[in-house]
Amino acid sequence: MKASEGLEVEKKYDAGDDAVVPPLHDLPGVARVGEPHTALLEAVYFDTAKHTLASRRITLRRRTGGTDAGWHLKLPPESSASTGAEPQERRELHAPLGQPGVVPDSLLARVQAYVRGAEVAPVVRLRTERTTHALYGGDGVHLADLADDRVTAERLHGQDVSGEAAGEGHKQQWREWELELVHGEPELFAPAEQLLLAAGARPAGHASKLAKALGTSASREEGTPALLSGKKAPAAAVVTVYVASQIEQLLAQDGAVRLEEPEGVHDMRSATRRIRSGLAAYRKLYRAVPVRRLRDELKWLGRLLGEPRDAEVLLGLLRGHMDSLPPGEGTDAARARVERQTGATFDAGYQRLQEALQSKRYFRLLDSLEDFRDNPPVRAQAVAPGQRVAAKAVDKAAKRLRRSHKAAAHARRGTDHENALHQVRKDAKRLRHVAESAALVKGKRAGKVAKAAHRQQKTLGDYHDAVLARDLVAGLRSDRDPAATAEAYGALQKRQEELMAAAESKYGKARKKSRDLLRRGVI
Repeated sequence: MKASEGLEVEKKYDAGDDAVVPPLHDLPGVARVGEPHTALLEAVYFDTAKHTLASRRITLRRRTGGTDAGWHLKLPPESSASTGAEPQERRELHAPLGQPGVVPDSLLARVQAYVRGAEVAPVVRLRTERTTHALYGGDGVHLADLADDRVTAERLHGQDVSGEAAGEGHKQQWREWELELVHGEPELFAPAEQLLLAAGARPAGHASKLAKALGTSASREEGTPALLSGKKAPAAAVVTVYVASQIEQLLAQDGAVRLEEPEGVHDMRSATRRIRSGLAAYRKLYRAVPVRRLRDELKWLGRLLGEPRDAEVLLGLLRGHMDSLPPGEGTDAARARVERQTGATFDAGYQRLQEALQSKRYFRLLDSLEDFRDNPPVRAQAVAPGQRVAAKAVDKAAKRLRRSHKAAAHARRGTDHENALHQVRKDAKRLRHVAESAALVKGKRAGKVAKAAHRQQKTLGDYHDAVLARDLVAGLRSDRDPAATAEAYGALQKRQEELMAAAESKYGKARKKSRDLLRRGVI
């Protein structure tokens, strides 16, 4: 069963045992506060033996009691802050209660990129006496809830903060207030904080109840420090910031691919390509061997992602074209054969991809990517000004694109020309990705180059899709086909050739429009 999803926006406060919830109707925009409602909640949190999920501020729990009993998965917040200084936004996914010790597949798939083959098991049990105060606006809209929680946490196994064994029965108790938006706006947080602090509360020193139960040793900062970005960043920092954002995207899309969600493969493939482009463009900043290994492994992953994605694109393209053909036995026969061929290719490719995502090789790749992000194998020139290095990388990629265009212009019509235009497309894509990385330090100019390269990439992508569709149809045709079926195949091939001509013409216009911009680069 597919998990339901929502966005959680909340802020936590530590409160003393004697603290009194202040008059919440004094808050601006709050017209009424509902009668307090008390519920007893029990939640069992699951994690690896090394608390991998908690270290990334991911929580996976099964909770009974209250209005939202069931399995909950809270994925990393957008903000890297863990001290409660700002409201946290987190994706929250729900699944039915099911069995106590069996994590639903719809949630387990979302954490595989993080646990990487390690088993998840119960680590903490929380018993919470929750008193909820609902805040309503003048129009009756449910703005937010203030939860007054008295918590008892029990460690089920593992270690405490000091590293000492913390077996069953190791308990903590505390009280906290949690303000969570329902339909209200974030502007409510500022006046609410003033009111709660005046009542004796203080911003929570933990990002979640689980983090507090496990201790600070289970929390580690994720992502790239802010000092690595900005126009005065050194060259390697520009790459680190760009690659880190794509690693985050790759990890986020892993679950979507496992669950076969729309666009999951496309988005994961795009992140993989962007990392490869960045490593290729800035490879001289790093030691050769580790970067070469990463690029090879990313190429392996990209190829696996490409098989089902290409089949999916071709099927969607040809379905649309077959819908425009005259109905009849010939069209029906051609449609059945196209769908059977592309469907079989998609299924086989997706099966290989799913197997790869469970492999040690894939998990090693994720480890290596994060190690590159956290401990980049830089050479001395990596400290050169990022603006200068990024500009040169963009200009080099632009020159590469111009060379491939000239080669395509002089290539013999037919397969040679088609292959040459495919190379132009790949070089335009590489320029786009490099310009995106340079935009961190070169701003609008690099952004314009990225958009210009994207226009060329997109039109030649349409050209390449039509080439693949034409070749697929040609491969399905047989001399034994009835006349009506052969006519349907012929119409499909003709349509692809028309699309190829239109895309090539559009590419010429896009290139002409951006030629001066790409020649000047970003320096």
